[in-house]
Amino acid sequence: MLPPVVAGVDGSAESLAAATWAAREAQRRDRTLHLVHAWNWHPRQQEGEIANAAQRHLARRSLRQAEERVRDECPGVRLSDEQMEGPAVAALLKAADQADVMVLGSRGLSGFTGFLVGSVALGVVAKATRPVVLVRADEEAADEHMPTGDSSPSTDTGYQDVVLAIDLDDACDEVIEFAFEAARLRHARLRAVHAWHAPGPIGLGSGDIGLVNDRWRGEEWLGFLKAVLQVWRDKYPDVEVLETVVEDKASTTLVRASTGASLLVVGHRLAERPVGPRTGPVTHAAIHHVGCPVAVVPHL
Repeated sequence: MLPPVVAGVDGSAESLAAATWAAREAQRRDRTLHLVHAWNWHPRQQEGEIANAAQRHLARRSLRQAEERVRDECPGVRLSDEQMEGPAVAALLKAADQADVMVLGSRGLSGFTGFLVGSVALGVVAKATRPVVLVRADEEAADEHMPTGDSSPSTDTGYQDVVLAIDLDDACDEVIEFAFEAARLRHARLRAVHAWHAPGPIGLGSGDIGLVNDRWRGEEWLGFLKAVLQVWRDKYPDVEVLETVVEDKASTTLVRASTGASLLVVGHRLAERPVGPRTGPVTHAAIHHVGCPVAVVPHL
């Protein structure tokens, strides 16, 4: 059996948005959607029984609410659900291990602040060994699509670009493949973006002397990016690819590049001994400040 798309739900507006986004993704991938709700078990006899009964009731209500929303928006999706006992992060990580993709909600904020990402979502992103997608509370199906000629939102138009954040010093196949597959499933253009910094005089090596001109250096990075992606262009001939290199901070570049995108794909290197819910600075900036759904793809 193919692994499902899994969505964590807790009754919040952001988790409902995550569930409906996950339902659309499950249909794109021809997978089952599996909704999970995690709750803590209380071992103390009297108080514990009351608390456990209350949490089971909340779990049933949250799952039912999410199922109704999903059935309303994606009536054809194959659906299952599960209550999981234990700390939320541990339970969701267990569910993510069996998932094709894990989808979680993040509260959307106005302006440059982007996402408000809770400790549970951060903990899952930091340690999950499968891709995790974060979806803001006000995300709707039309947001993934290009507007109509009069700028009205629509689900009948083509998909907005999928944006791939690629670090050419550490280009990972898992991240690139996820982005190409996402673009293929959406029949969308893939925009691969790499940000670079001109080295200072101290940082120049013997091989860099001929690249002092920033325009030449930018062209070198662009050529390198195209070379890295060529094997993936060959594997996905139907995906239109636009390569872009920008001389700027990676975090700033991603926020700008993802404006109007249907999905941003970033990588996350799994630490050998992770301490707390930690992500790299670029991934951290992306999941907090980007307005579109963000797919965080783990790699070694």
